[in-house]
Amino acid sequence: MRFKELPTPCYLIDEGLLEKNLKILNGVIKRTGCRILLAQKAFSMYTMYPLIGKYLSGTTASGLYEARLGHEEMGKENHVFSAAYREDEIDEIISVCDHIIFNSFSQLEKFREKVFQAGKKVGLRINPECPTQVGHAIYDPCAPGCRLGVTKENFHPDLLEGVSGLHFHTLCQQNSDDLETTLNAVEKKFGPWLSQMEWINFGGGHLITSEDYDIPRLEACIKRMQDKYGLEVYLEPGETVALNAGYLVTTVLDTVQNGIDIAILDTSASCHMPDVLEMPYRPPLLGSGNVGEKPFMYRLSGQICLAGDTIGDYSFDQPLKSGDRLVFGNMAIYTMVKNNTFNGLPLPAIAVKDKDGEYHIVREFGYQDFKMRLA
Repeated sequence: MRFKELPTPCYLIDEGLLEKNLKILNGVIKRTGCRILLAQKAFSMYTMYPLIGKYLSGTTASGLYEARLGHEEMGKENHVFSAAYREDEIDEIISVCDHIIFNSFSQLEKFREKVFQAGKKVGLRINPECPTQVGHAIYDPCAPGCRLGVTKENFHPDLLEGVSGLHFHTLCQQNSDDLETTLNAVEKKFGPWLSQMEWINFGGGHLITSEDYDIPRLEACIKRMQDKYGLEVYLEPGETVALNAGYLVTTVLDTVQNGIDIAILDTSASCHMPDVLEMPYRPPLLGSGNVGEKPFMYRLSGQICLAGDTIGDYSFDQPLKSGDRLVFGNMAIYTMVKNNTFNGLPLPAIAVKDKDGEYHIVREFGYQDFKMRLA
């Protein structure tokens, strides 16, 4: 299949670019002896799990369904963290996971014995109360009043029996200097108990495969925990695994004018790339420029009825017309996992560009996929 034969809208994963990221992560594993897990909440395209499993240590989940997916499709080490577990799901979660990480001492007390009896590892998430993010409070687990992780004030060392590791996750698309700052706070607040543990989990948010990421500083942080406390170190990034390895291919349906030129696409920010509105951010678009950079400027928008379903303002060398194809970059992560069918908009197809440059459709969606979500 050729590129122009792909249906639109379509998520397109570049296998070669994905493997390039995986090799970078595997290098960290080999040099430090740490273990890196795929955080499925960012990228759970299980067609690619055999490839990912060649380079990473396993998967991590946020609940039962992700836990099952990692267990069934990658079959390597499998961790889970949830803000709270359901009693009708915990037994199955324990059966498919190696590390079960709790968010509170009350949850720990409630389910600890079940985990012990199954011979699995028990972890506890801590909150170092060390915010390092700017402008993304919705994604900041160190924000005041956040429910995620046990703070020092609510930490009970007398209840740590059987807990073999501590977990923290405070970053979002950040570099290793912020990890170092967070690690200092972890040691300051929870240092007396680190030597009692077998492992520590640095969570996700490490943008390791970005060009400006300071990998030597990351590796120094890993070595610090290994050498000082004898801990096995885990990282569970999601975004960095498929960073810049995927695209969203879309077609211009129409152009309209209301003070500015507007192009209506067969995709949607709200339905197919929701982080564009939630973060918010302006996704990269191949062949385009910033406002004023190229002669023809358009506001790119979707089909749905939401007035604010706007992707962003872009400039082009030529006027856009119906039938033109546009390709958004960095669309593998937090897209497929978060998309929806609001207004009955069809889900994008999923395709792969293999290492030989051939295109393959992995999945297409239709009316039944919309209907099955309803009753």
